[in-house]
Amino acid sequence: MAYRKTPAEIRRLQAAREHLVACATQVVAEVGWSQASVTAVADAAGIAAGSVYQHFPSKAALAVEVFRRAAGHEVDVLGEVLRGPGSPVERLSRGVRVFARRALENRGLAYALLAAPAEPAVGAERLDFRRRYRALFAEVVDEGMAQGLLPAQNAGITAAALTGAIGEILVDPLGASDDHSTEALLTDLTATALRCAGAPPAEPGPTTPT
Repeated sequence: MAYRKTPAEIRRLQAAREHLVACATQVVAEVGWSQASVTAVADAAGIAAGSVYQHFPSKAALAVEVFRRAAGHEVDVLGEVLRGPGSPVERLSRGVRVFARRALENRGLAYALLAAPAEPAVGAERLDFRRRYRALFAEVVDEGMAQGLLPAQNAGITAAALTGAIGEILVDPLGASDDHSTEALLTDLTATALRCAGAPPAEPGPTTPT
């Protein structure tokens, strides 16, 4: 008869896996993908390097899980804002501001998610998540057009431009330690996003979901 893990063993393994992913995420935020070796992650988690492979078959598989978890949370937060209360233009303004502020509050991880060199498996995930961001922006742009708040346009192209511009504008600030100009950057970035969609600048609404 094949051995079956007990519920207690399954819970223990799941807890160990979650701890490992959390430690790997912190290591990536601190040193980037290339320096986040299995040994570095194992040291952070307080386990032997070989124990990492009890949970993930390779470094790439662990990196993909880290990316999916962290990027997935950011997509969920942006989706909550873009589908929240207010007009489509207000939600677009608030969504861009929330996304950028969250990135600037966790610069190392945000840079890893947006731009840091990574192995192909992570790069493929990054492309997939860019599509998810574009879909969210396209949805709110379509709503804005339907309500007569935004001019007629190709929502998909506008969404792609927004996704690319936001990431590109944030890359250099994410690599800097000086955050004295954060508010000015958020204001300029939001205004740029609204211009891209054809809307006038608008004051941001209430702040950040967590």
